[in-house]
Amino acid sequence: MPTPPQRPGEPGRRDMQGRGPVPPPDPATRRLPRPGRPEAPTEQIRARYQPREAATEKFRPPEAATERIVQNRPPVEPNRPGPEPAKPSSRWRSPLAIVLAAVIVVALVVIGLTGAELYARHKAGSVLVAVTECVVEDSATVSFGVKPPFLWQHITGHYTNISVETGGKQVQAAKGMTADVALSDIRLQGTEDSKGTIGSLSATLSWTSAGIKDTVAENLPGVGSLVTDVSTDPSAGTITIEAVGDTKVTAKPLVNDGHLNLQITDVSGPFERDTVQAALDGLMTKLNDAYPLGIHADSVSVTDTGVVGKFSSQNASIPNDESADACFSQL
Repeated sequence: MPTPPQRPGEPGRRDMQGRGPVPPPDPATRRLPRPGRPEAPTEQIRARYQPREAATEKFRPPEAATERIVQNRPPVEPNRPGPEPAKPSSRWRSPLAIVLAAVIVVALVVIGLTGAELYARHKAGSVLVAVTECVVEDSATVSFGVKPPFLWQHITGHYTNISVETGGKQVQAAKGMTADVALSDIRLQGTEDSKGTIGSLSATLSWTSAGIKDTVAENLPGVGSLVTDVSTDPSAGTITIEAVGDTKVTAKPLVNDGHLNLQITDVSGPFERDTVQAALDGLMTKLNDAYPLGIHADSVSVTDTGVVGKFSSQNASIPNDESADACFSQL
């Protein structure tokens, strides 16, 4: 007879693979009733299939392989610093940076030398202007030669060229006179007798007709106040001094033994010729003796506007004694 069907969990029932009897199912789970609510049937939902252990194990790496990987890994020493990162190369070591630095240094040197040059010129110019203004009793401007650089001239005390020009108001007692002076080979190397020497000095003194009139009026008391006009005659090389009372004195400028003189050629009026000549000689002696540094007259000429004289001096000693000329004490 055929075997009657058996329900799962009955004795003698085997599973689908025939490995043995199937265990009886778990008893149904009951839900505790809540007060006031009807109890609903509950059903336990069970998973039909459970994953087999063997399927899970095949994805696990073999322990031998894991151990082999760990053994091949290099040992790590604790507290050992790693390799230092490479430092970037310095930008100042490039050729462009070196050239730029050299240019900056040269520029700073040039600026420094230029500043020192300007300061030395200003300092020396201020001293020479003060000396010149003291000598001529008028304003003055001074300029220096450019070769060699003035800073080197100032350091060595050897000046190649210096130019001086006065304002034109006067040169000492000579009113209306302008001096244009050029000096060369000036050596400020003091000795017991002098503060230095001036190798060469040349000066052009321009004396206007109006300046001659004012000079005569100021330096010839009594007679000078009578002078009304001074005129020149370039063709004859003479000057004419006019005074009140139809008085006229005609004189010719001359250079005699390094001195500038006025030699009378004609006199009209109440004054004697010898008297007027003596007065003019005294005036010119006063002017000639006042020139410093051994300056003497070389030539003189009469122009439409006055008288122009050329003066010079060679190897002049700069006074060391203030009593000789206090103006040079500032050098």
